[in-house]
Amino acid sequence: MLIGVIAVALLVDLLVFHRKAHVVEIKEAAIESAIWVGLGLAFTGVIAWMFADQGQGGAAAVEYLSAYLIEKSLSVDNVFVWAVVFSHFAVPRQYQHRTLFWGIFGALVMRFIFIVVGTAVINRFKILLLVFGVFLIYTGWKIVRGKDEESDPNDTKTMRLFRRFVPSVQHYDGQKMIGYIPFPCTNYHFIDNKDWVS
Repeated sequence: MLIGVIAVALLVDLLVFHRKAHVVEIKEAAIESAIWVGLGLAFTGVIAWMFADQGQGGAAAVEYLSAYLIEKSLSVDNVFVWAVVFSHFAVPRQYQHRTLFWGIFGALVMRFIFIVVGTAVINRFKILLLVFGVFLIYTGWKIVRGKDEESDPNDTKTMRLFRRFVPSVQHYDGQKMIGYIPFPCTNYHFIDNKDWVS
């Protein structure tokens, strides 16, 4: 049921609220946020109803509401991350919602895959819990000891790997996320094996 609710919410967001690319003004963003937060809070009632016959409706509703509010508060820092990314890659304001939508959708899909595969692997090889625990401690230690330096999103290992295997252009073609370059490509060529340029 939850997957169905998420799918409907994503479709409504993409096909109703943002069918055409446009600049999202403060008033529109506030109204949409109020709608989505209201629906998230209203889902507490659905959870209570679903677990009512087991005598756990209240407890399940409190657990959901607590998780929802914690997740909501922790996601606020993502707003600043996205602002930096949009600014750095000069994403036009009218395409920022579509970019964010597909980024979040991709993150949901990847998170689902990692959870399913990770659970199966950990259930089969329990020692991996220890390995992942050590890795998390190491990562936390690096963060605590690390210097607070600004990093260039264009120069991350992920971006370098992406550019190595995926041809990309340095301009926007309307609201298209994926473009088509006909073969043979006469006016496109590789430069430094990184970027497609015309």
